Amino acid sequence: MQMVILAVGKLKENYWREAQAEYTRRLSRYAQIDVVEVDDEPTPENASEAQTQRIVSIEADKLSRHLRDRDGIIALDVRGKTYSSEAWSEKYTSLQGEAFGRLVFVVGGSLGLNSEILSRAVVRWSFGSLTLPHQLARVVLLEQLYRGIRIARGEPYHK
Repeated sequence: MQMVILAVGKLKENYWREAQAEYTRRLSRYAQIDVVEVDDEPTPENASEAQTQRIVSIEADKLSRHLRDRDGIIALDVRGKTYSSEAWSEKYTSLQGEAFGRLVFVVGGSLGLNSEILSRAVVRWSFGSLTLPHQLARVVLLEQLYRGIRIARGEPYHK
């Protein structure tokens, strides 16, 4: 299965890049995995609702350029469904059985994802009610993908 992490923003700090590299290396044993980053839009500290909508719309346009018709889109969304690691493993296994060309995990910027991207998602996945910086959310995503695959394969992984 080909997997893509499609994210708004770049990992600037070395520790985030190193964590991403470690988990993409681990995941590469099980799937072809690519990370695609699009530039985030500058966001004023006290952005109005209109500014916020304009920013997430521009970011959605950038993300959409990397999406294909047959993609199974999994959007990280605070209002999405939460999964235990075991439940995520089962969901991942079921997604593999679908006719998707690739699974694309979309990580929004600081303002989240707009309704266009969310409406295309086959899964809206939440890591809970915590607010995570998108850099950390990306690393958590990679770790959970790795854990879920290991669980699905019956391979050991610490609990």
